[in-house]
Amino acid sequence: MRFLKLLVLYAGLAAGANPAVAGTDALFTLAEGDLAALQLHGEPRAVPQTAVTDASGKAVKLSDYRGKYVLLNFWALWCAPCVKEMPSLERLDAALGGAKFEVVAIATGRNSRPAVDKFFTEKGITHLPKLFDPKMALMKGIGGSSLPLTVLIGPDGLEVARFNGDAEWDSPTAQAMLRGWMSGS
Repeated sequence: MRFLKLLVLYAGLAAGANPAVAGTDALFTLAEGDLAALQLHGEPRAVPQTAVTDASGKAVKLSDYRGKYVLLNFWALWCAPCVKEMPSLERLDAALGGAKFEVVAIATGRNSRPAVDKFFTEKGITHLPKLFDPKMALMKGIGGSSLPLTVLIGPDGLEVARFNGDAEWDSPTAQAMLRGWMSGS
């Protein structure tokens, strides 16, 4: 099955397929191991513009990241797989973050700001924003029901894929997958 999908991808590229679609296909074709469970959408999906807040209480919306590739991660301090995954998200943003790509981590549900501050300090998390969705409004609006949840959003502001559960987002496979996605558009 994987061979057939690769064959279709490369045949499409040879025939001059839209590189934006090819970039999205890189998410599927390079996903292996834990990331094989990545759910690629047939058509990109709109994301809600429900505001979350930053550490100072300022409203932040997903549209604030328009123009960037975004790996959006919903997490919580009380979620063991989330806590396990956060250092890999930090390393991913340190490796790929910048003008073109950003990891956006949102503490959803009951997470006190002092506890999140302490966690970030203890784990050495300095690249990720401290964003809060205490009533889980954005997570519910995006259709999330369990943590951790990671959503991939293209520079057009549309969701192209999602992943339920924790992963090593800074692994060579994950980085190659994300670089392939970003270079295809």
